[in-house]
Amino acid sequence: MNTQVTRSWLTDLRVFKQKRVWIIFMLGMASGFPWVMIGSALSAWLQEGGLERSVIGYFGAVFAVYSINVFWSPLIDRVQLPGLSRWLGQRRSWMFTCQLVIVLCCMALSQLDLIGQLTTVGVLALTLATASSTQDVAIDAFRIESFGEDEPRLQSAGAAMATAGWWTGYSGLGAIPFFLVDGTTWQWQDAYIVLGLIMAVIAFLVLFIPEPKRLDFAFQQEREMHYQEKLAHLSNRSRKVITWLTVTIVEPVAEFFRRNGVKLALSVLLFIFLFKVGEAFLGRMSIVFYKEIGFTNDEIGLYSKLINWWVTIFFAVAGSLVNLRLGIVRGLFIGGLAMASSNLFFSWIALSGPNTNMLLAAVVIDGFTGAWSTVAFVAFISLLCHRSFTATQYALMASLGTLGRTVLAAYSGVVVDWLDGDWALFFLLTALMVLPSLLFLFLIRKQLTELELSYHDKQHDQQRS
Repeated sequence: MNTQVTRSWLTDLRVFKQKRVWIIFMLGMASGFPWVMIGSALSAWLQEGGLERSVIGYFGAVFAVYSINVFWSPLIDRVQLPGLSRWLGQRRSWMFTCQLVIVLCCMALSQLDLIGQLTTVGVLALTLATASSTQDVAIDAFRIESFGEDEPRLQSAGAAMATAGWWTGYSGLGAIPFFLVDGTTWQWQDAYIVLGLIMAVIAFLVLFIPEPKRLDFAFQQEREMHYQEKLAHLSNRSRKVITWLTVTIVEPVAEFFRRNGVKLALSVLLFIFLFKVGEAFLGRMSIVFYKEIGFTNDEIGLYSKLINWWVTIFFAVAGSLVNLRLGIVRGLFIGGLAMASSNLFFSWIALSGPNTNMLLAAVVIDGFTGAWSTVAFVAFISLLCHRSFTATQYALMASLGTLGRTVLAAYSGVVVDWLDGDWALFFLLTALMVLPSLLFLFLIRKQLTELELSYHDKQHDQQRS
């Protein structure tokens, strides 16, 4: 490798020394950790309670709130929480409040009998998921507003560290309840007390991070003036209310379609909806698969959580550096194909039986492909956002992606039952699920590449000026 290339890679790595980037990593942990509470830990608790696979799959429907949080995301932009917003700022006050709700839900779950109070467990899981998805809107807005429009490298690093942080919360911290329950007298209710205490520590740390400066968008003000003029015939109060609702809720969607055109916009949204479906099917049933195939809770915690955690952190950073070289669109193609191929390794495990060496290989490969594709996916969505409506447009596209991952994946247990427990065939189907999204990406690749180039040209011009 020549000296110039080496220096270029070192320059890319320096962005990870920024304090802002590490704050995003911590907030990523806060975002990923609740998925343990309503995902892997709850699935294991339900499975050990003797519930059917289809019931476990249906419990995954609580994740659907992540796909509809866009409907209340404007409130996080506009509504100030009494007392807290003045003390903590708009973003941190919402994050802190949601985290307290999550802590309370964990403590409530720790007091329940799973079989006798299954409905209450479901309600608390839904409440926890709602608080977590609302927290995510505030965290995404915090991340985007932490970096200027003229800092593309920091935006890419932010996406990588958000991904690494998410997996630290989901896999690193997510291994804790499995180690606590396996081989001890601890019950899953006891584990939820620990999960709640960990979330309380994260909420405490949020009190000490700096609030990002809110950007004053000239385009948003221009649209407000536009609607004020069109509604001049109304009373002052009616005009203000309608203008606020239109600019906050309607204009972000309208601007996205105006800027990209209806055909390209719909193709992009379909790609976002379908891209992570196969991965979600695999993830939703992975814990059930591990336990049915014969792996212990300790092995699940070690390989699926701890090792996958470090693999994902490493490849999230590496993937962001590679995507800077290849471009986001190429990175998505390669990451999507690799993600689909990695699912086939789980079919091999299903055919050969519980082998920890094969599980290690599967975790490494899946962590590599998942991290690469996720970082590219987050950067891709960020690229499509207009800076005047970043938080709302990001929430819209992220919610659409989550909708495909959660609503459709809720039927993952039904699919396994329909296949009579044929896990090898199930994982083959999850590999094929990514192909429709890559077809949409292939059809619009030229327009997206031009958009990506124009984005970087604009950033370069801003840096030169």
